[in-house]
Amino acid sequence: MTEVQQPRGTGRVIVASVVGTSLEWYDFFLYGTAAALVFNKLFFPSFDPLTGTLLAFATYAVGFVSRPLGGFVAGHYGDKVGRKNVLVVTLLLMGVATFLIGCLPTYETLGAAAPILLVALRFLQGLGLGGEWAGAVLMTLEHGDTRKRGLNASWPQIGVPVGNLLAAAILGVLNLVLTEQAFLSWGWRTAFWASAVLILVGLWIRLTVSESPVFAEAADSGRKSSMPLIEVFKRHPRGLLVAMGARIGTDVAFYTFVLFILTYITTELDLPRSLGLNAVLIASACQLVLIPFFGALSDRFDRRPVYMAGAVGAGIWAFAFFPLLDTRSTVIIILATVVALATHAAMFGPQAAFIAELFSTELRYSGASIGYQIAGVLGGAVAPIVAVALLDAFGSAFAISLYVAAMIAITIIALAVAPETAHVDLQDEQPDVADEPRVAASSH
Repeated sequence: MTEVQQPRGTGRVIVASVVGTSLEWYDFFLYGTAAALVFNKLFFPSFDPLTGTLLAFATYAVGFVSRPLGGFVAGHYGDKVGRKNVLVVTLLLMGVATFLIGCLPTYETLGAAAPILLVALRFLQGLGLGGEWAGAVLMTLEHGDTRKRGLNASWPQIGVPVGNLLAAAILGVLNLVLTEQAFLSWGWRTAFWASAVLILVGLWIRLTVSESPVFAEAADSGRKSSMPLIEVFKRHPRGLLVAMGARIGTDVAFYTFVLFILTYITTELDLPRSLGLNAVLIASACQLVLIPFFGALSDRFDRRPVYMAGAVGAGIWAFAFFPLLDTRSTVIIILATVVALATHAAMFGPQAAFIAELFSTELRYSGASIGYQIAGVLGGAVAPIVAVALLDAFGSAFAISLYVAAMIAITIIALAVAPETAHVDLQDEQPDVADEPRVAASSH
């Protein structure tokens, strides 16, 4: 079967996906940045700085734990009723939870109830984000030109650096213009309140796009699944394992490079937190170009080679990253962070198309969500916690580098045993056996 060619309005779909994912990741990263800089002092003040940071990152991890649940629910309904409506709900859920975090009283006012409420709202954030990623990717993948699936699917991926950029920039500006006391008292809250305005813009754009034509055709032909969550485990067990394995190293490397750097610079090197924020800011800006570049590269040279090159690069760079930070040189710290996120971009660019292409249309939302989000629990959720614990136990960042390299090795193994997905026909049943013949590239 020949795939649906790019319909009119694809550009609007891409814009809607980028804006929506950027706002969702802004909310999610805002919490992570605040956990490194603020929450340890406001919600866990009775502990020493390192332990308080560890507890703050533990609340951060709650969002990752709830993400698979959000992925399960959104995947089920996304495969049953369509991609578009589910994406509207996920955006609303994330926005409301983020706004309420900005309204929370601190430990000094509420005592133990304050961190409990913080955890509850973080859980809701995770539900929203857990359902967002796959839907946004599938909208661009299933609308777009079949010859540019890697590029099209990579556009929602830039929501990660855009969101990170917004979160770091807003907190960085507030930190710059406000005194320490004002920043801790009310300054950090304004960044969370700003989410309300941003979400309204995102909803307006998202409501104007049409449903995925590939899903619509599957629904019209009666190929919708009645129980996609059950069927995806039966029909695509290998695809789920490959998706999880391919993502886990990517996730660990990213959250080590982006979040733990803030803790390491301030607590171990005794440098100003603005240096870490600025390094992440510059590196995230570079990713805005690099992620679609590597996505497009995967259309030309296939998904696995590009993804594999990024994984190998990240594994090697993990051992150079912390020694470069130890130089305490502003230029070198920024350069180390830029290179770190460049290796991540080489993985992250082709990742969206690669994972989505592992699954059949009627199970694609469920499969992509489950594989992606479960890996998030095993990877990104624990990465900052493990990094802090390793630094505390061994007193050296070398142990953290070994941890990152070990997780990257899992990704390399997953890619080595995975099928190449760049040339499959999205409307065909996707095989889930390693030696089963793939659809020829001529299907384009």
